[in-house]
Amino acid sequence: MDHIVFEVGTALLLVAIASIIAGKLRFSIIPFLIVLGMLVGPHAPKLGILDFRFIESQEIIHFLGQMGILFLLFYLGLEFSVQKLIKSGRNIVVGGSIYVLLNFVLGLAYGFLVQMSFYETLIIAGMLSVSSSAIVAKVLVDLRRTGNAETELILGIILFDDIFLAVFLSIMSGLLLGGSTTVGGTVLSVLISIAYMLLFFVIARKGPPILNRLLNITSSEIFIIVVFSAMFFIAGFSETLHVAEAIGALLFGLALSETEHSERIEHLVIPFRDFFGAIFFFSFGLSIDPTTLGDAIWLALGAVIMTIVSNIVAGMIAGRKAGLQHKSSLNIGLTIMARGEFTIIVANLGLAGGLAAVLKPFSALYVLILAILGPLFAKESKLMYHGMNKIFKWTDPVKKEKKNV
Repeated sequence: MDHIVFEVGTALLLVAIASIIAGKLRFSIIPFLIVLGMLVGPHAPKLGILDFRFIESQEIIHFLGQMGILFLLFYLGLEFSVQKLIKSGRNIVVGGSIYVLLNFVLGLAYGFLVQMSFYETLIIAGMLSVSSSAIVAKVLVDLRRTGNAETELILGIILFDDIFLAVFLSIMSGLLLGGSTTVGGTVLSVLISIAYMLLFFVIARKGPPILNRLLNITSSEIFIIVVFSAMFFIAGFSETLHVAEAIGALLFGLALSETEHSERIEHLVIPFRDFFGAIFFFSFGLSIDPTTLGDAIWLALGAVIMTIVSNIVAGMIAGRKAGLQHKSSLNIGLTIMARGEFTIIVANLGLAGGLAAVLKPFSALYVLILAILGPLFAKESKLMYHGMNKIFKWTDPVKKEKKNV
């Protein structure tokens, strides 16, 4: 306990150095922080008096990282208009269904192809179907795409993905851990989760007058205490209803986005979002044991290739059905490609159920690769669009008219 403050301080210093390097190279900070966490995690060697394993402080760093997820998703919720999301409800359901079904079916096919057992195949399909809310939020903020045409659909797919995750975890927990396996219990749990999400949409539409009065607080100190306390409480309460705590923070942000205090809240949240968000990705790296990755390298690479293809295809189909241009549709698939915290949750469920031990290194390597490639592909989306445009001959109708003239 005597060295916890020193360990946390050292970790934060390393995060700062990695951030500076990423900034100098003009590259996404996410891969740097994940790899850094791996290099100095619990399994790193001790070099004389230098011990970067952060064993005593790992739980504290993990908690600070969880705070980072909440702030990232809360800020993302503040950035959007609930009215526009509701108007896009059909596109969200269609796009989310396409995304989840395509990835889940291909995940099943992949599990059977590599000769996994039935339950292990289901777990792999679940792992391949859920995107990382934290990484997607970070990418949208870093690349300043919160105002893009496709971003509302991306947010909708994230919400839809969470509903799928709630259903999947409820069913698999019953099958693997011996909990409730009744159809009625599962359906009730899912309906409660959906109703809870819809409640925040109603609050966002009908509640701003009341929220404006409640948040009419002159003191910045009291204002930030009230807002952040409510965010953490709602996030924690959401988890008791089988809605991910991060999605709870997102929904609370959406509810506040329509109030007259939204800009004031955004201004206060940004420093916390950046600081704790960086710690989350470092914390995620700490949880990965590099020595076990070689056991599942080919299994993970096959899943990565399949995920890249399926996400691009799903994004293109969802975007085009929503009336978006090819470039915006491609951005959808590239942005939601990253895998992270939810994939690890699914893998841990399989491990808790006594399934194959290879799921742990497979999930770590699979997530690590896509956590690096996802932000990179999103950053270089223009280059990827031009390359694919040469192959598929996508044509902007406006440019086509100019050529004909």
